[in-house]
Amino acid sequence: MILTDKSILEEIEIGNIVIEPFDIKALGTNSYDVHLSKHLAVYTEEILDAKKSNHIERFEIPEEGFVIQPGTLYLGSTLEYTESHAHVPFLEGKSSIGRLGIDIHATAGKGDVGFCNHWTLEISCIKPVRVYAGMPVGQLIYFVVEGSIKNFYNKKANAKYIERSPMPQESMMWKNFG
Repeated sequence: MILTDKSILEEIEIGNIVIEPFDIKALGTNSYDVHLSKHLAVYTEEILDAKKSNHIERFEIPEEGFVIQPGTLYLGSTLEYTESHAHVPFLEGKSSIGRLGIDIHATAGKGDVGFCNHWTLEISCIKPVRVYAGMPVGQLIYFVVEGSIKNFYNKKANAKYIERSPMPQESMMWKNFG
């Protein structure tokens, strides 16, 4: 079951969902729109290695926007910091973004109960597209969980993305090999 707008507001009121900053205009019928932060990053190596930490170069989107290019993986982040303590959050790209040929996540659209952070976006495009900080980029959909939870994401010893940061986070796959 997916939460409706009224249910999302009720869950925010009791603290099961946190969205900062929250704007009622971003609340849809059964989702909440999230926006692209000013932070982007790209990997500096031509070949990435899953067994090592790959260096990224971070930069900010200027006021006049930034043209993303095909063939480059950009890491972005949501302007919004979110927490989900009782629901599974899914991040989907907005249809308007898709119609520009932009993908905002390659494989990582599902969050875990207990995820508390800004979302890192894996941004790629079909054609060059100018993007802007603050533009709507995706929507969070919250699913009801059936049953009790033993391991919240933010309490797991091996959780890799728990340090709060508005910056896009590079892959930490290499920690799985340690």
